[in-house]
Amino acid sequence: MAKVTSKLQVTVPKVLADEYGIRPGDEVLWVRSGEAVRMVPARSLPPALSVDDKLALFDAATKRQRARQRGKRVGGAARDRGWTREDLYERARPR
Repeated sequence: MAKVTSKLQVTVPKVLADEYGIRPGDEVLWVRSGEAVRMVPARSLPPALSVDDKLALFDAATKRQRARQRGKRVGGAARDRGWTREDLYERARPR
């Protein structure tokens, strides 16, 4: 178990540092996870996308959404599944 110092510093247990390859001077992130806090080595994070990559993803998503709004099939999904929303509501009602 690690203790927090008066300067709010924490020592990483040697077993965990060895297991995850954490060395002196490495950066770590503290991430909220519900009622817990996770420490994540910064090198294990995916690389940040460039502005151009983010814009390309946004443009592709916008194109897919416009196609959906025009009623075209997107991603190969069949339009007629053989049932309607009302059919599902009817099946779910208690008899």
